[in-house]
Amino acid sequence: MPKNSVDLDQATNSELLDQYTELASLAGGLAHEIRNPLSSISMNTALLEEELSRSDDPRDRRMCKRLETVKQECQHLEGILNAFLQFVRVGELHRQPTDLSELTRTFIESYGPRAEQHQIEISPHLSANLPLVNLDRSLFRQVLLNLAINAQQAMPDGGLLELQTYSRDDRVCLEFIDTGVGMTEDVQQRMFDAFFSSKADGSGLGLPLIRKVVLAHGGTIQCESEPGKGTRFIISLPPHQD
Repeated sequence: MPKNSVDLDQATNSELLDQYTELASLAGGLAHEIRNPLSSISMNTALLEEELSRSDDPRDRRMCKRLETVKQECQHLEGILNAFLQFVRVGELHRQPTDLSELTRTFIESYGPRAEQHQIEISPHLSANLPLVNLDRSLFRQVLLNLAINAQQAMPDGGLLELQTYSRDDRVCLEFIDTGVGMTEDVQQRMFDAFFSSKADGSGLGLPLIRKVVLAHGGTIQCESEPGKGTRFIISLPPHQD
């Protein structure tokens, strides 16, 4: 079991959510202003590449390869921008009483083919008759997806991904446990910071989005990890109150 752990105390929820609200109001408009010229650059690059691809001139072929690089960078920026907009838009929740085990089971069914493609075995241990939790189901499915992608990236050669749900101390809990490369203590301390990523092609917004959604639901998230010994994420949520 990984020994290093980082725990996000629920007492920080209010302060962090206030910061997120301010960030959303300041950055949402800026992100849209960036998207417009970025879309124009991407479209015109694709048109130029299409024209040059018809030529047999070696110079045009070289330019076509360079345009392909520009197009790929535009796609990378578009991905970062989409992740950022998703991050800042987490505000008002559309909550419904939800069986967390059933939501997790449905997610596993949809994610299963992708896991199999990456040689990842999913091992679910989902408790029956859990207390219901109030969830924005769409947002929380994004949490599950981001955690699964994080585990997938930590297991480039495949491995085991275990998902557990259970009730403990009047809380409803979900665990994601992978057998991946694990994280150093330094990375754990920074992994929820916006735009920090230990991956060269990462947006640095996947884990901050998870944290933001969990906090918005009144929950907490804890991470336990150690290099070479995998990672465990533990999400704890308050039960639905009639």
